[in-house]
Amino acid sequence: MANDQTVNGTLIGGPTLVFTYAGLRVITDPTFDPPGEYGGLTKLRGPALPVPRLGALDLALVSHDHHPDNLDGEGRAVLSQVPVVLTTSAGAARVPGTIGLEPWTSITVGAATVTVVPASHGPEGVAEDTGPVVGFVLEADGWPTVYFSGDNSEVSVAAEIAAAFPDVSLAILCAGAARVANRGPAPLTLDAARVIEVAGLWPAATIVPIHIDDWAHFSEPRETFLDKVSAASGRLTVLEPGVTAPLTRLA
Repeated sequence: MANDQTVNGTLIGGPTLVFTYAGLRVITDPTFDPPGEYGGLTKLRGPALPVPRLGALDLALVSHDHHPDNLDGEGRAVLSQVPVVLTTSAGAARVPGTIGLEPWTSITVGAATVTVVPASHGPEGVAEDTGPVVGFVLEADGWPTVYFSGDNSEVSVAAEIAAAFPDVSLAILCAGAARVANRGPAPLTLDAARVIEVAGLWPAATIVPIHIDDWAHFSEPRETFLDKVSAASGRLTVLEPGVTAPLTRLA
């Protein structure tokens, strides 16, 4: 890893991103299954990189375990090789070897402090049925503060996190405006308009949208999302699947 506090990342697909941070290699919401039908959801494309090309991982951030577009069969196998896996308290009861934490709880992993933060997988009245979801904030001396939203759809929740962590300079946001018929018309993840609103909570932050690829229930997949945010894309870093790129750099 570079010694200049650059956060480098590789988008695997969907919500799965591998990035470097403070001496750690971190993965978010591992999904590596091939295209197909999973729990009523349709996966259109497989991962941009196969598991053997991932290399060693130090930390996994699992926003939730109970939806196949955020943790799948191959993803669970990946977790078994990661020394520290953080997720919801409910998820830890279901996924062996994981650490379950409630929102606003912090844990030290290497040189980094990881704080679990709230997420709402849909609006009030829907999120209760989609199950518990969390996001994460990473901090380390000399490194940018990083926010990974998980499947949060609500700007008000992000505003609560911004109040607690105003110095976030890299926000990794699950977007795509996921919609599922039996959960009503509201998006279950951020849509483009809400991404722009969340970006406004941290005016100097780099915004990295993920979860805009590979699934049929994303009502704003990559091309649609990019078209809608084009007028406000100055701070967006949009990753090409399978290509490692710098996400942000300290001035």
